[in-house]
Amino acid sequence: MEQAMPYIYVAAAAFIATYLCVPLTKRLAHRLGAIDYPSKRRINTKPIPRLGGLAMFAGLCVALIVEIAGIKILGWPPILIPHPSMSISYPVLGLSFLVIVITGAVDDVHSLSPRSKLLGQILSACIAAAGGLLIGRVVNPFAPGTYIELGLIAYPITVIYLVAFTNIINLIDGLDGLAAGISGIASLSMFSFAVLSGRLDAAALSIALFGACLAFLRYNFYPASIFMGDSGSLLLGFGLGTISLLNVSRTAALTSLIIPLIVAGVPILDTLSAIIRRKRAHVSIGQADTGHIHHRLIREGYDQRQAVLLIYAWCLLLSLGAVVINQVSVGWRVAIFLVLLACSALFATRLHLFEPVLRHHYNPKTQQDEIVTPDDPAFAAEERAAAEMREERLEHLIPGKSPKSTDSHK
Repeated sequence: MEQAMPYIYVAAAAFIATYLCVPLTKRLAHRLGAIDYPSKRRINTKPIPRLGGLAMFAGLCVALIVEIAGIKILGWPPILIPHPSMSISYPVLGLSFLVIVITGAVDDVHSLSPRSKLLGQILSACIAAAGGLLIGRVVNPFAPGTYIELGLIAYPITVIYLVAFTNIINLIDGLDGLAAGISGIASLSMFSFAVLSGRLDAAALSIALFGACLAFLRYNFYPASIFMGDSGSLLLGFGLGTISLLNVSRTAALTSLIIPLIVAGVPILDTLSAIIRRKRAHVSIGQADTGHIHHRLIREGYDQRQAVLLIYAWCLLLSLGAVVINQVSVGWRVAIFLVLLACSALFATRLHLFEPVLRHHYNPKTQQDEIVTPDDPAFAAEERAAAEMREERLEHLIPGKSPKSTDSHK
């Protein structure tokens, strides 16, 4: 119990600071005009302030102060010690967190372009990589006992990894309490992995993130009185990505890299399905739509609270699976991973996550190409045209079968 007390204090500090700062960020959001107004894509039916990520960032900062004070005054074991195979500058890593929060906060207030927001994310990831948050080599799964040296390519790989992790939380942030709850579950799971592997820096950051998420849920769970905004979703995604990298050594085994991806499996699947369905509809990957998991569940008849709790349950199942995978032999790891993958794929198929919800349509009145949604009558016509085109391709691929156009003349 004595060893657990520093973590309890850190989590409590993050919780209390976040809880107390949320009312302040509400007032700040109203003053700056950082408000989410109801729209076709949004679930909220009244204006809600955002910028909640600033409160969570304040919680993390206070947790860090409490941790440092505990080390200096109470003799807690030092946590700012990386794995012996890694050389991390924690002040530089802290700077990367500051940059990602500023990027999100500016977007909350001024609505940055996708390119500008992406540049802010890349800058944050580059700073983290420059601070030593890198995987230098990975275990070669095809030749036991050997390694794949990444060399300079470790830097772009780390940047891509962190930017991708940052965006998976950003994309799934669509219902009250969804992103905060998923991140809380993921951070608590990563905390258990960090403790078991003796990564004190990852354990402290993950438990602080858990405390901040738990406090924010008091205001953000349905019916929400504040949204985290991009300042929060980018912070949570970047934080989880950082924890997952702190949890591995510079020489990373395949299992240690896969486990964080299992824990974050729901937002990763949501992001992957968004990319696929937008590609299938020939629209930009950055084009927002209403085909995410939470949109599909609402369309299936679930209310906000039920949809969020169902996604929580899905995340808990994956997290428990990751915990078990971390404790069993290789054969069982593969079997459990395949079962989790199959269950998630089945759920995704049931919700039609990969089906497009946007279509191109030529409007003869305006003589322009438009993007239409299922609410537009033209969407059904474009769906039929796409289905007919798929059938024609299949008919040409099957030998001896005449195309539909030929059959119709018989």
